[in-house]
Amino acid sequence: MKLQVQGREAYVYTGGKAFDAALPCVVFVHGALHDHSVWGLQSRWFAHHGRAVMAVDLPGHGRSAGPALSSVEAMADWLVALLDVAGVRQVALVGHSMGSLIGLEAAARLGERATRLVMVGTAYPMKVTPALLDMGRDTPLAAIDRVNVFSHSTLSAKPSAPGPGSWLHGANRALMRRLQAGYALAHAGDNLFSIDFNACNQYANGLAAAARLQCRVGMLLGEKDSMAIPKSASEMAQATQARVLYLNAGHSLMSEAPDGVLNGLRDLLS
Repeated sequence: MKLQVQGREAYVYTGGKAFDAALPCVVFVHGALHDHSVWGLQSRWFAHHGRAVMAVDLPGHGRSAGPALSSVEAMADWLVALLDVAGVRQVALVGHSMGSLIGLEAAARLGERATRLVMVGTAYPMKVTPALLDMGRDTPLAAIDRVNVFSHSTLSAKPSAPGPGSWLHGANRALMRRLQAGYALAHAGDNLFSIDFNACNQYANGLAAAARLQCRVGMLLGEKDSMAIPKSASEMAQATQARVLYLNAGHSLMSEAPDGVLNGLRDLLS
């Protein structure tokens, strides 16, 4: 589904079903250098079980027109605008990594319109090491390789997405490289890695946003996450009174533990 949001084309995957704003809506928000495809299993399941699904491509990612937005707050404003254009009155928000911060900010803006917030693979603050930021600026392909190492706890989890024994590092590396190259080609060599990871690193409004929430909050965390270690979510979990579930996975939970993420979302969104 394509929509015009803030004057630019936005792409939304609806899970294989026509979007119906009259149904209870779930929005999936991807993380840095990702797109809607990381939510393949979860978005399709909810779309085929009575929910209106919107798995978004953030501006400058996937099939959504750029430029990419440089702050979590700006991406949350864009998400709220997208919901308004789509005619969504109430929504459950699910976000992974950077997307979890966007979901938090959007839920704070939406007030009673947000019915649930689930933060997957989250941390607050979501600081990025200066060394990785420098690497992402100077040698982004090397930085992508480094992120892949820390995002996975195994080479081929079983079961995994899209199928048992899939090469998780290779699939994620290919997705991030494609988005990085496509953005540079469309935007005069601009660096999507730096834009996304700096947005995570600079976000400092989390506790203020948490204080404004009017919905229940859940968290899905990877016990083996080396990018956003579970204890780094503890302050936000306390501030939001979140219900926290743990999975035997690293940061790329949707590919390492697809069924676990789906079952956790079914529980937390019920």
